Amino acid sequence: MKIGFIGLGNMGSPMVKNLIKNGHKLIINDIVKSLTEPLIALGAEAKTSVTEVVKSEGLEIVITMLPASIHVKEVYLGENGILKNIPKGICLIDSSTIDPRTTRDIAKKSVSQGNPMLDAPVSGGTVGAQSGTLTFMVGGDEKNFNMVKPILSFMGKNIVYCGPSGNGQVAKVANNMLLGISMIGTAEAMSLGVSMGMDPKVLAQIINSSSGKCWSSEIYNPYPGVVTNAPASKNYTGGFGTDLMIKDLGLATEAAKQVNQPVTMAATALKLYKDLSAQ
Repeated sequence: MKIGFIGLGNMGSPMVKNLIKNGHKLIINDIVKSLTEPLIALGAEAKTSVTEVVKSEGLEIVITMLPASIHVKEVYLGENGILKNIPKGICLIDSSTIDPRTTRDIAKKSVSQGNPMLDAPVSGGTVGAQSGTLTFMVGGDEKNFNMVKPILSFMGKNIVYCGPSGNGQVAKVANNMLLGISMIGTAEAMSLGVSMGMDPKVLAQIINSSSGKCWSSEIYNPYPGVVTNAPASKNYTGGFGTDLMIKDLGLATEAAKQVNQPVTMAATALKLYKDLSAQ
């Protein structure tokens, strides 16, 4: 299958690699041109613009993985963006993490012009992207979900249908809100134990076989040397950036305001991440 892919950062690049590895032809684009070079070496074809990607002959699906709502709006709704240049019938999948309202607005425009669209944000971090074990939370028409599920399965292990358009983003916002909170708790617990004389690996082993176990403690433990592939064991390089978590917690707190739902812990976590970023 010929697939367009726009956005080749820490998540997008390994997702593209897994699609290539499974025999698909990738047409790629990113504003940072150097990100395309390793993928070209693997067989991808790079284009200099979004317009060129979506006008590629034989294109069947376009996937986007972008940092924030402002970038998604520009790529989809801009004069040189997807919706003003793509032929009818090509399915669109946005795996960015953005607010549900923006997702639903863009999907409505896309569907009205004849392009099925799904929101499919992911969980699993860069490790999950590299190993092809991501969780996809998908919103949109269920018929279209069933059509693209085999493609998503080359990049992820858990492909979950969440309901109508925007519900994938709702699931992601709630999930990442909890992740942001639990990562702070895990960091504090690990630091407390080590400062009182515990070996970090032993402490992590106890936590991960007890009631404190969570993804942050088991897969992405924030204490150096506990999990080999976690960013903490690589001098905190790669992984999920602090400012991206600020973005996600901001999405959560804003969504909570819209439905008048208190999120006290999320608000506290957001302040802590903002303080860390400022430092």
